[in-house]
Amino acid sequence: MGDNANAIEIQIWAVMLANLLLTLIKSKVKRKWAFSNMVSFVRRQLMNYIDVYSFLENPEQSWIKLITERNLKYQNTLFSPP
Repeated sequence: MGDNANAIEIQIWAVMLANLLLTLIKSKVKRKWAFSNMVSFVRRQLMNYIDVYSFLENPEQSWIKLITERNLKYQNTLFSPP
């Protein structure tokens, strides 16, 4: 995070690109979100491997699906259930 003219210009372009991407995501999602709420959800889930569109359409169902897929993929016990 520099404070010279070139660094500030790069930061402005980065913010404009991020804003454009989030605006495009918001336009494709059918569920109505406030822009600030959507940005905070995307920011929190940025490091998780989830489908952004399905998550923003139905967050609860998306999490349930993700958890069940992970439970089927990984064995959490030493012995498999009978």
